[in-house]
Amino acid sequence: MSFAKDSKLEIIEDKIEDADCAQAFISALLHACGAITRNSEKLFVDIVTDFKEIYPFLENLVEHLYGEKLILEISDDHIINKTTYYRIRFPEKISMQVLKDCSIVNESGQFNLGGEVDQNIICDDETKKAFLKGAYVGCATSSIKLSELGSRLPTTGYHVEFASHRNAFLDGICEILKYFNINSKIATRKKIYVLYIKDSESIKDLLALIGATQCVLDLSDEMAKRDLRNTVNRQVNCINANINKTIEASLRQISAINLINSKIGLDSLPEDLQEVAVLRLANPQESMEELLMLSTIKLTKSGLNHRFRRIMKIAELLKEN
Repeated sequence: MSFAKDSKLEIIEDKIEDADCAQAFISALLHACGAITRNSEKLFVDIVTDFKEIYPFLENLVEHLYGEKLILEISDDHIINKTTYYRIRFPEKISMQVLKDCSIVNESGQFNLGGEVDQNIICDDETKKAFLKGAYVGCATSSIKLSELGSRLPTTGYHVEFASHRNAFLDGICEILKYFNINSKIATRKKIYVLYIKDSESIKDLLALIGATQCVLDLSDEMAKRDLRNTVNRQVNCINANINKTIEASLRQISAINLINSKIGLDSLPEDLQEVAVLRLANPQESMEELLMLSTIKLTKSGLNHRFRRIMKIAELLKEN
C-alpha cells in the first residue's frame, strides 16, 4: 500500500460530527474529483475516485446532512492505466442542494466546480482543516516510499502534491496552507495544475493538520532512517577515500624504493632511510600509523613522512639521470 493511501485511510478513520466541517469536506471533495453532467432535464453529481474506501465515510456525511444514501458504481470505462475508478453518485433529488450548499453553483445556475473557494465555507480553523482533508483525499498523491527492514533505502524524495484542471481551486488550498504556515508552490504539468510540497517538515505539518498522526510518526521514522544511512554512507566513503589514499601513497613509495634498489641498491641509502624502506616493502598495505606501530623506530608520523619524502626525492633524481 502506498504512503498516500495510508494517510487517506487514516484521515477517514475519524468521523466528522460538525455540520459545517462536513460541508467543507464535501465541498473540497467535489472541487477535487467531482463531476457534473446533465441528461435531458436531469442533473447528475458524482465523485470519481480510485479511493473506494471514501464511499462509506462520505455516505455517512451525506446521510447526516441530507438524510439520503449514495450510489456506488463501477464500469469498464473507469479502468485507466490498470487503476480502477469508482463513481459515487449523489441522489438526484439532493444534487442541486448539495451544489448550492457547497457554493459550487450560484444563484444564476452557473457551476464553479474546481473554481474559487468560497470563504464562507472555510470561515474558521476547523472548517479550513476539514476542507484540506477533503482536498487531500480527493486529489493528493505522494512519491514518499517507506523503507522496509533489511532493504536499501528508496531513492525517492519527500513529495506531496494536489492536482487539478483548474488553478483557482489550488490557489484556495495554497492560501489555507499559508494560513497554517505551510509553504507550497503551484506549477503547470502539461494541461494539469499541480500544488506541491517538497519540504519534509512541511509535509509532516500538513499530515498532522489533517489528522494523519500515524503517518507523521512513520515519516519521522523514515527521515531518521535516511539520516542514519546517509551518515553511515558518508563515514564509509570517508574511510574508503582514506584507504585509497593509503594504497596510492604506498604504491608510490614502493615504486620509488624499487627504483632506488635497481639503480644503486638500498645499501647506498642512509641508515635511517634504509630502515623505513625495508619496513615499507615488508608491509605494503599498511597506513603510516600502522607502520609506526609495527616498527621499533622511534618516530612520529610527521618524521616518518619526512623520511619517505627524502626517498621519493632520491628516486626522482635517479629518474632524471
